Amino acid sequence: MVLQINPIQKELNITWEALPADFILPDDPVENIQQPTLAAALTDALGSSGRIQPQMLIGSNFGLVATVNKKIVVKAPDWFYVPQVQPVAADVIRRSYTPHLEGAAVAVVMEFLSDTEGGELSVRSTPPYGKLHFYEQILQVPTYVAYDPYEPSLEVRCLENGQYTLQTADANGRFWIPELELFLGIWRGERLCQTINWLRWWDREGNLLLWSSEQAEQERQRADILAAKLRELGIDPEAIA
Repeated sequence: MVLQINPIQKELNITWEALPADFILPDDPVENIQQPTLAAALTDALGSSGRIQPQMLIGSNFGLVATVNKKIVVKAPDWFYVPQVQPVAADVIRRSYTPHLEGAAVAVVMEFLSDTEGGELSVRSTPPYGKLHFYEQILQVPTYVAYDPYEPSLEVRCLENGQYTLQTADANGRFWIPELELFLGIWRGERLCQTINWLRWWDREGNLLLWSSEQAEQERQRADILAAKLRELGIDPEAIA
């Protein structure tokens, strides 16, 4: 007779405690030079479309904190969104965020995969916890996005019955992100003199959310067209200005 021993799963005692002032946050280097620009572009489009409100918290490479079995665990995703947080004093700079203590739960997390194994899809359930396990089982983030800019490929996981389920893209290759009421997809083009595969937002009607630079260019083109029409009418647009 073969005796089969099932591994014992240690119960997770998760609490939400303030990060001590003397706690040294991890200072890992950015693994991909595109990561900061990808994150900034996502936030820029939300801001340009008026979708960022004062009570929200949106960040990148910023520590999300949980205390697991009396030990502090911190992960810094490439991009995240919290719908509502408690305000802090004007002279206070946030150095981390603890869900349920400082505000609402984290609603969306994104990780941009590096060219080496970085643990973005790791389900390691013992310290140091894998990122996927941390977001799924500890923070219980409703939507987890993993983007591989090298393929490029995009995976979106939604929390269903306590576990992540891979979502299916629509006919345009985009994924609905319910927490933001927007579609997310891959778009190739230029921004800040970089022609790469960007992550971009589309609204429910399929309209692309423009970056601030695109909005400025659009307004410039409209002004040029208006000025040309005025000149056709014999009116000097500079005189009107």
